[in-house]
Amino acid sequence: MPEAVDPLEFRRVMGHFPTGVSVLTTVDEGKRHGMTANSLTSVSIEPVMILACLTRGARTALAIQTAGHFAVNILADHQEDVSRRFAKPGQDHFEGLDVIDGHRGIPLLPGCLAYLVCNVDDVVQAGDHDIVLGNVEACEMSSNGGNPLVFFQGGYRTLPGMRSLG
Repeated sequence: MPEAVDPLEFRRVMGHFPTGVSVLTTVDEGKRHGMTANSLTSVSIEPVMILACLTRGARTALAIQTAGHFAVNILADHQEDVSRRFAKPGQDHFEGLDVIDGHRGIPLLPGCLAYLVCNVDDVVQAGDHDIVLGNVEACEMSSNGGNPLVFFQGGYRTLPGMRSLG
């Protein structure tokens, strides 16, 4: 029988896969919730769906499941401070922060590259995370353009001079 994979080695290996950085937001019982997430991907075009992997039991993860809807704020390269703010557990992440009331009154963070607003279609338990499948109800790109904030090998990165290869 093969040896078990060392979780720290697994983390280091997966760190070689660059990911975009987003903040998921919702409103549950009149209270705003948000968390940084980089495990996010499109799932389907018909219907339009995404998935996000959220730490099981996290306050925002529970709020998203209870509220039944959430927004994905895709961060721009100048928003590292926003990502760090929403990555700290147990704080009022919105204190002193200007927000935009989006579709369904869900808070959207100014300056992002793009936004998605979703309703929760399903939640699947997987290890220590919940995979939240969301049907996209609304989406838009910022008119400001810009480059994405990226997480790679344990740190934030930017992609200067991004160009198409095809």
